[in-house]
Amino acid sequence: MKNASLLEIQGLRVRVEDKEILHGVDLTVGKDETHVLMGPNGTGKSTLGYAITGNPAYEITGGQILFDGEDITALPVNERAHKGIFLSFQNPLEVPGVTLSAFIRSALEQKTGSRLRLWDFKKKLKETMALLHMDESYAERDLNVGFSGGEKKKAEILQMLMLEPKLAILDETDSGLDVDAVRIVSEGVRLFRERTHGSLLIITHSTRILEALHVDSAHVMEEGVIVKNGGADLVDEINENGFQVLQSESEESGENGNG
Repeated sequence: MKNASLLEIQGLRVRVEDKEILHGVDLTVGKDETHVLMGPNGTGKSTLGYAITGNPAYEITGGQILFDGEDITALPVNERAHKGIFLSFQNPLEVPGVTLSAFIRSALEQKTGSRLRLWDFKKKLKETMALLHMDESYAERDLNVGFSGGEKKKAEILQMLMLEPKLAILDETDSGLDVDAVRIVSEGVRLFRERTHGSLLIITHSTRILEALHVDSAHVMEEGVIVKNGGADLVDEINENGFQVLQSESEESGENGNG
């Protein structure tokens, strides 16, 4: 039985400044599911992630976004986050003057609408950092300031595990990481699914982060539209043959159509 829908995107068109990037995207992510969005660089994958989370630089010019049955197309980014949408950035920003611990605690209090007992929060934070093999001292360092690429990505996964969103969008979280860092981040993602049963939309052009995960659905984007949908076997197919497999399929369908 197919899971009830958590995210429904219908005919989404998105423009950045004067250029349209997405040209009518349709995508459905069910509750308690892991979806993978793949495709060559520059095809609009990250744009879709930003549009779902409500980044104001990405103007929605058509279509709609439904989340948990509610139309959130016009909602600001903070209200979408409050409803349980989380985005792990491809290039996390540095935030001087705000510690990692204070940032996560503030975000949790915004989500729950109540003050958190400091001792309880610090206990959970310490336990979660241990799972990601993070030095506890990072909790009191300014958010991402002086962090290596791998440390920034671990900090993003730490936030996801602490906030427990309904939908986590991971944008190229495994890019630029060595093998050990990918393994740790992948384990953190697996724990998120196991503990919270929140849904995942993983944006990637690599499959390293997927090795420890069960993938329910895979989607391929090219030039601002989703051109193919499938299951985990689609990830394996692209991993083995690259995106040229889609081009050959397109050429075959074109030849059949002309015949």
